[in-house]
Amino acid sequence: MLHTREWGSGDRTALLVHGMFGSSESWTRVGEALAARGFRALAIGLPGHGQSPRDPQLTVERAAEALLRTAGEAGADAPDLAIGHSYGGLVLSAAASRLTADRLVIVDSPTSFPGGADRERARAHYARARAERTRERLLARSYYSPDDAEREARAAEQFDPDTAAAASAAPGGSWPLPRGAVVVRPCPSDDIPDDEAARLRAAGIDVRDVPGAAHTIWYSHFDAFLAALPLA
Repeated sequence: MLHTREWGSGDRTALLVHGMFGSSESWTRVGEALAARGFRALAIGLPGHGQSPRDPQLTVERAAEALLRTAGEAGADAPDLAIGHSYGGLVLSAAASRLTADRLVIVDSPTSFPGGADRERARAHYARARAERTRERLLARSYYSPDDAEREARAAEQFDPDTAAAASAAPGGSWPLPRGAVVVRPCPSDDIPDDEAARLRAAGIDVRDVPGAAHTIWYSHFDAFLAALPLA
C-alpha cells in the first residue's frame, strides 16, 4: 500500500497524484481548498516518494497498479476528480482506463516517455537533483512560500533515486488520454509545447493554459490553478 494523506469528508472524492521529487504533502494547499469545496481529497504518494515503499523494479505500469490498489483500498477507485502532476500525470494516464474518474485532469505532463535510460546515470542524476532541492534553494524561487519550501525540501529528503532510476531505465510507453480529459499547463510549457497542445485539442482534450506559471502551477499561480480545474 502507498502512503496517503487526506483532507475533508465531503460527498465528492478527489484523487491527487504528485510529480517526481514531490510527495503527498505537496498537495496540502490544494487538498485543503478542495476540502473547503465539499471534496474528500486523497493524495497518494508514489513508490519511492515520501513515506511510500521503495520499488527497485518500478515501471510506469507498476506505479499505476500500486496507485489503483491504494485508491481501491481507500474507496477512491471511482473518484469524481483525479488530478496528476508531471510524472504523476503519466502514472495517472496509465491507470485512467481502470480508474473510471468522472473528471480526469493532467497537469503539465506528457502521456508518453522514451524509457531505456542508463540506470546508473539516471540514479546519479536523481541523486544530484535531490541534493539541490534544499529549503534555501527552493526559497530562492520567488513563488515558494516558506511552508512550500519546507514541504518540498522534506519530500526531497524522502525521495529514493534508485526507485526513480528503475522507472527511467524501464521500457518506454504511451498512454493516450480519453476524450474529455482536461490538461492544465503553464504557458509556455516545456512538457506540453504549443504543437502538442494543438494536437491534444484536436483529439478532444480540453487544454487550459495558465500564462506565466511554473511547472508546479499551484505554487506559482494558486488561484489560477484552482480556476482551471473542473470543480463544478
